[in-house]
Amino acid sequence: MNEIVKINADKRTKTGTGTSRESRANSKIPGIIYGDKKDPIPISLDEKSLKAQVSDSGFFSKQCEIQLANESFKVLPKDIQLHPVKENILHIDFLRVGENTTVTLFVPVKFINENECEGLKQGGVLNIVRHEVELKSPVSKIPEFLEANLSGLEIGDSIHISSIKLEDDVKTIIQDRDFTIATVAPPTVMKIEETTQEVESEEDSEKKDADGKEDQQEKVEEKPQSTSETDEKSS
Repeated sequence: MNEIVKINADKRTKTGTGTSRESRANSKIPGIIYGDKKDPIPISLDEKSLKAQVSDSGFFSKQCEIQLANESFKVLPKDIQLHPVKENILHIDFLRVGENTTVTLFVPVKFINENECEGLKQGGVLNIVRHEVELKSPVSKIPEFLEANLSGLEIGDSIHISSIKLEDDVKTIIQDRDFTIATVAPPTVMKIEETTQEVESEEDSEKKDADGKEDQQEKVEEKPQSTSETDEKSS
């Protein structure tokens, strides 16, 4: 289970676009707590602290506890709105959860034992197909990350979801196939060298063709001179 992230917040007494804009001007980010068949609670959070928490790649798979005056709420971060240009945080939503709540969310994949991967030692490249996987899980058992072990993998090998350990009541949303998480691809340098050789080969071929055309042109230019000499001898 993830550690619970503690977040301090204030309750907003007013809502609306103007109030939200004023909050952001005072370095406060508007947000809301909803769900669990209860009334939503408008809140505001410290911008600097929230930015630091959101920068954590696993933030949206972590259970949080929002402290609001004398109350506390167990929640999951569910949605964040960013400015389309500046990418500043404009608004954040939290889903209220209970001990028996089951949620659907994306969990990041963490790759371990890269130094024990034979394929990478040989110059191979880790081609990540899925940086995160969508899971359905009880709140109390949400994994902080999925652990993908690279130990012993050769060039051409793949990691599938079946090789990642999950608790019995934690399920992937995709159930109809053993989907790929990552592959160990051949070195990209080899491809570049092959491409360079192909280009050089094409250039050599073009040069030969050009030289052949020049030789033919010289022969054609020599013919009139030979005909003129023949006429002089005849006369």
